Amino acid sequence: MPGQKPIKVALLGCGTVGTEVVRLLTDQAADLTARVGAPVELAGIAVRKPNKHREVPAELLTTDVDALVESDVDVVVEVVGGIEPARTWLLKALTAGKSVVTANKALLAEYSGELFEAADATGADLYFEAAVAGAIPLLRPLRESLAGDRITRVMGIVNGTTNFILSGMDSTGAGYAETLEEATRLGYAEADPTADVDGFDAASKAAILASLAFHSRVTAADVYREGIASVSAADIAAAKGLGRTVKLLAICERVSGAEHAEESISVRVHPAMIPRTHPLAGVHGAFNAVFVEADAAGEMMFYGKGAGGAPTASAVLGDLVAVARNRVVSGRGPRESAYAGLPVRPMGQAPTRYHISLDVADRPGVLSQVAAVFAEHDVSIAAVRQEGRVDDASLVIVTHAATDAALRSTVDKIGGLPVVREVVSVMRVEGEET
Repeated sequence: MPGQKPIKVALLGCGTVGTEVVRLLTDQAADLTARVGAPVELAGIAVRKPNKHREVPAELLTTDVDALVESDVDVVVEVVGGIEPARTWLLKALTAGKSVVTANKALLAEYSGELFEAADATGADLYFEAAVAGAIPLLRPLRESLAGDRITRVMGIVNGTTNFILSGMDSTGAGYAETLEEATRLGYAEADPTADVDGFDAASKAAILASLAFHSRVTAADVYREGIASVSAADIAAAKGLGRTVKLLAICERVSGAEHAEESISVRVHPAMIPRTHPLAGVHGAFNAVFVEADAAGEMMFYGKGAGGAPTASAVLGDLVAVARNRVVSGRGPRESAYAGLPVRPMGQAPTRYHISLDVADRPGVLSQVAAVFAEHDVSIAAVRQEGRVDDASLVIVTHAATDAALRSTVDKIGGLPVVREVVSVMRVEGEET
């Protein structure tokens, strides 16, 4: 559209992702103009240390974020990360009617409601595809393509670092510590990997996924979280022996209560065994994949690179194009959908299955004593495998679905039986018929 007023963009942050955003805006300028219907013009880039960003035009760099956000830009793109000051900057932009594109999962997992309310008050757009699973088109299908369907479950691998570590342990038989060290050496893990290996990163993403899938506000504080540091080489070997592998999963699902009970949702992040025949079992290295189940659409899987400068920048640019198009035609993107307001069920009430490995005395009656504890807690056993040795034996039990609290209580009591020498490992099981 000749003569169309440019869409002016402010970029906050110019690290790995921000640098790629600048490159794509520059390299694809003509194509973006054609796709948007107007030129997309980078008006400024806010950074802390301009002298460290020689790869971008110096005249675009500024340390005055407030002045850039308050200038006559149309869209603010944020790739800084963290809660503050990003929250303050984006609220200021939305309150002024400027649309926002962000990749900030931590901020969205805590304050998406506040940001949406600010956007609604001025008619601005809020897009955040890059906040979960990098380049994988996932949030937009949940938010738009499946808006006419009823999503029942979202389960996936949403952290590349932990998947790289668990994949390495599975393929080499190595332990957690040495595989983490290798992941750090290769650049797949940060010097401080806490956010990844302790599940904080995945929990933020699970909160976003659950909010979109179930039309309810879910924050990171609502998400039950376990990391992978306790996963041992023995756990991995046990999973292999049962035709399974171990993955750190983000699981969001609708849970129906008893008759007349209120429907709720379960949102959790933890390691779990899944069958090697499950689509997620074949996701190796630092890749991400999310398995979605809906009433009408059935089962779908979204797979691809979940992190990295270029993949994440691709998702940011996709959002930027959508927002810019809305500006050109005076349209609006989708708003927050939180009408359902479903409560988040405590982890103790969530339906789960367990794989339990016990070191027991090798004598008659052991299995019956252990089984009696399961019956006492109303937990059904799905499979049992026992291997005898000279004076002791290994007993592996896989349960049917029960509440997590019932399963925990069962394991605690079993650990106190005289015939049980040690509860070797306990891990949840997912991806199988219950």
